[in-house]
Amino acid sequence: MNAAGKLGAYVLGLAVVFGGALGVGQVTGPGGDAPAERGSASPAAAGHAETAVADHAETAAADPADSGGHGTDDAHQATTTTTTKADTPGGLQVSQNGYTLSLLTTPVTGRPIDLTFRVTGPDQRPVTAYKVEHDKKMHFIVVSRDLTSFQHVHPELAADGTWKTRLTLPAPGAYRAFADFVPEGGEKLTLGADLQAAGDYQPQPLPHVSRTATVGDYTVNLAGNLVPGQSSKLTLTVSKNGKPVTDLQPYLGAYGHLVALRAGDLAYLHVHPEESEQAGPEITFYAEVPSVGNYRLFLDFQHDDQVRTASFTVPATLADGHAPSATHDHGH
Repeated sequence: MNAAGKLGAYVLGLAVVFGGALGVGQVTGPGGDAPAERGSASPAAAGHAETAVADHAETAAADPADSGGHGTDDAHQATTTTTTKADTPGGLQVSQNGYTLSLLTTPVTGRPIDLTFRVTGPDQRPVTAYKVEHDKKMHFIVVSRDLTSFQHVHPELAADGTWKTRLTLPAPGAYRAFADFVPEGGEKLTLGADLQAAGDYQPQPLPHVSRTATVGDYTVNLAGNLVPGQSSKLTLTVSKNGKPVTDLQPYLGAYGHLVALRAGDLAYLHVHPEESEQAGPEITFYAEVPSVGNYRLFLDFQHDDQVRTASFTVPATLADGHAPSATHDHGH
C-alpha cells in the first residue's frame, strides 16, 4: 500500500474509534450519569462552548469569507447593541439594570394627592437602602408631556420601601414622572413612568425659544450653547428688580439645581453643577445632550428662604452652527 493509502486508512480508523466513543458518551453521559436535559450543559461544557464561540469570532474576523460574513455581522451587531444601551438617555425606561419603577396611586386632576411609588430591585423586592446625592436619597420630577408644567419634589421613604410625596397635577393630560436615585450597591439611575390626569386635555405648544426667564421679581439670563456630543457650559445669572443677587442660598448642595429634558421624548439628561463658593449672581452647569433639537431647562434656585423655578427652551446646535440659533429671543 502506498503512503496515501496508508494515511487514508489511518484517518478512517480514527473516525471509527472517535464515533464509537462519542456514541457511548451520549448514552452513558459523563462518568456514567443519566443524560443531561435538552438545552442544559455542565459548567465545563459551557466553558468550552464560550471558547468555541470566541475562536469562531476570531476566525471570522481573520477571514470573513470562510465564515460567510456572519462573524463580522455578529460582531457589528454586538457592538451596536452595547453602544445603543450606553447612549440611551435616562428616564426613557421604566426598568433598567434590574430596577423597576412602579407608581401606586391613581392620579386626580386639580387637587393635591399623596402619590406613592416603589422601586423594586433585581431580587424583585422593594429597595429600602439608597445613597444620598445632592442632599437627598430620591429626586422625583413630574412634568407634563407638553413641558409646560414642572415639579421637583423629595418624597419620604417608609420602612417597607414605599415612597410618598404630596403633589398636584394642575390640568388634565399626560405627565411623565422621573425617579432619580442611587441604590446602595448600584449605579445612579433615572427611571420614568407615565401619569394620566383625567379631563378635557388641551395640549399647549412648546414655549418659545428664550434666553430670559422671569419668575416674580426675579429675572434669570442664560448664556452658553448646547452642542451634541460634548459637555456644554451653561451660565445662568440671577437678578431681582434689576439688581444682581449675590446672596443665593444653598439648595440641594449647590446654589442651583438644573434639569434638562429633550422635547419629543422627554429624555432626562446629565447636568453637572460647577463647584463655587460664590453665592450668585452666576450659577454654572455643564450639560451633555445626545442630539440636535429643542430642550427644556428648569433651574431651581433658593433666595429669601423660597425655592423658585426658571424655565427656558433652548435648541441644541452642531459645533459648526447648523440648527436654529438659540440667540433669537421671543420673550417669556
